[in-house]
Amino acid sequence: MKIITDEKCTSYAQFGHPERPARITATAERLKNQNEIPIEWIAPAKISDAQILRAHSPEMLVRLKIPHDFDNDTPFYENISDHARASAAAALDAIKIARAGENVFSLMRPPGHHATREKSMGFCYLNNIAITALEALVTGTKKIAILDFDVHHGNGTEDILLNREGAAVFSIHQFPAYPGTGEKNAGNNCFNYPVAPSAPRETYRATLARALGDLKNFSPGLVAVSAGFDAYVRDPLADGTLLAEDFHWLGRELRVLKIPFFSVLEGGYSRDLPDLILAYLKGVEEK
Repeated sequence: MKIITDEKCTSYAQFGHPERPARITATAERLKNQNEIPIEWIAPAKISDAQILRAHSPEMLVRLKIPHDFDNDTPFYENISDHARASAAAALDAIKIARAGENVFSLMRPPGHHATREKSMGFCYLNNIAITALEALVTGTKKIAILDFDVHHGNGTEDILLNREGAAVFSIHQFPAYPGTGEKNAGNNCFNYPVAPSAPRETYRATLARALGDLKNFSPGLVAVSAGFDAYVRDPLADGTLLAEDFHWLGRELRVLKIPFFSVLEGGYSRDLPDLILAYLKGVEEK
C-alpha cells in the first residue's frame, strides 16, 4: 500500500473547525504504528494550472489567493491555494500508481468533492477527484468511474463531470443533508443513491452494494474513489450508521472488482477516523 501525504497539509487550522489537522496527523500515526499492512510513504509532486483548469475556471484560481472567507464553512487560510494544489497533486500521483497495479491512498487535506467549477465551498477549495478524472481521460483512460461514499453528496464532482463523455459518477450519501443536492440522478452519467438520515445500517450497506453493481456494469478502465468516512455512526456531522467493518467490506469489494482504483480522502470527522481508514485499507489489501 502506498500512502501519499505531506505534513505541510497540517499547517493550517481554524479553532473549532471540524476539518482539522488531527484528521491527518492522527491517521498517519495510527498507520505508522500498525504492522498489519506494509506501507510505503510518498510525498506529492506538483500540479500545473492547465491540469486544474480542465475542472475549474481561471477566476477560481485567482479567488483562492484573495484573503476573504469563501463561505461560513470554508475559511480563507494563508497559502490555502498552495495547500489545495498539493492535495490535488497527490490525487494526480495516485493515477500512475493505480495504473501500475498498486494500491494507493491519498491522505491529504483539504478535501475536494464539494468544489464546483466556479466555487470553493464545504471545506473544499479545488475538486481533487474531478481534476484527476479529467487528467485520466486525456492520458489514456477511455472510461473512468467515480465512486463517492462520503456521507455528503459530491455536488462539485457532479457539477464538473455532468454529461462528460467517458466519465460516470456514483454517489452514495445521506439525503436530506448538506449541501442539499443529490436527491435524484443528473444528466446521463451522474447516478445518485440517497439514503435517509439514520437509515438502518443494513439499508445503507445494501445501497452501497447496489451502487458498486452499477459501477461494475459501466465497465470502467479505472475507478477514482472519493473516500469519505463520515457515514460512520459516531461522526458528528451527519446521521450515518456504518461501522468500521463496513468500510473494511467496502475496501474489499473494490478490490474484488479487479479494476485499477485509487482512493482520495474526503470527509470523516470522528475521533475514530484513523481506525476507519485502517479498516478500509485492510479491506483493499485483503487477498
